[in-house]
Amino acid sequence: MSDRPIVGITLGDPWGIGPEIVAEALASRRVRAALRPRVYGDAGLLEAAARLRSVRLPRGLELVELSHLSPRERTFGRPPPGGGAVTIAYLEAAAREARRGQIAALCTAPVQKANLAAAGFRFTGHTDFLAARLGARRVVMLLVGPRLRVALATVHLPLRRVPAALSVGGIAGTLETLSDGLSRWWGLRAPRIAVCGLNPHAGEGGLLGHEEEEIIGPGIRRARRRGVRAEGPFPADSLFARQLRTGSWDAILAMTHDQGLGPLKAVDFDRAINVTLGLPLPRSSPDHGVAYDLAGKGKADATSMIEAALWAAKAAARGGA
Repeated sequence: MSDRPIVGITLGDPWGIGPEIVAEALASRRVRAALRPRVYGDAGLLEAAARLRSVRLPRGLELVELSHLSPRERTFGRPPPGGGAVTIAYLEAAAREARRGQIAALCTAPVQKANLAAAGFRFTGHTDFLAARLGARRVVMLLVGPRLRVALATVHLPLRRVPAALSVGGIAGTLETLSDGLSRWWGLRAPRIAVCGLNPHAGEGGLLGHEEEEIIGPGIRRARRRGVRAEGPFPADSLFARQLRTGSWDAILAMTHDQGLGPLKAVDFDRAINVTLGLPLPRSSPDHGVAYDLAGKGKADATSMIEAALWAAKAAARGGA
């Protein structure tokens, strides 16, 4: 089993469901058979989470100890003021070892963005943090489920800021990164990508908006000149249903966060994962948040975390990193 890739796993927000779904994943026979975990976090916290879930952690588990939370500080569902600094320490350590080539892939448990910001975190989330730390020129968020793969042209932006954030070069570059990622981590040759419009009915010839004619369409054409098999822009209200019926494309590029994630989570919520394309190594996470309302109750579903860890191992074993 020595050929199993080393996958770094961060505990995420210590007061959310991250520690317990990580414990559940580490106890999974499928995960143990697929990878060698290196956990960034807190031994006492992880052991408490394992007891909560009534699971046994693997013997000889490699853990990079970065915090020593007391039992009083381990109150699930109730993050203390300044608690985001603990989560940041986990992320920084994992990124540092990824940069040094000490891990073959990275799988991150959920974080709470407001807590990170309050602790001085200047990024909107994992994706741009890892891009900065690992020197990636462009990264793309791709959500992957059994039935859909959906990438995002913009991520955590207020809707009023989306039109100004779109550009011809940005659309073309996102499509190139998406196409390269599908080839690199899934082994797809010349993957086909469908692109959503931004406006209702994809603008309806300019009647309902001009972004399709002025930005999205030209971006698609530029990407096609560079060898990307992209089509569109299509009306988003019918594109996802068409893909579910026909499977005509290998992925869909949505213009906004909710435009893409709404359909994906409606059909693939329990097993979908979040993948970052454009990094020098595979990175994945569950497709959900910290769920403070479930933390500490032993009810959180660990399926997405398990699937994320398994995908990271499979991608690392593919040899692209």
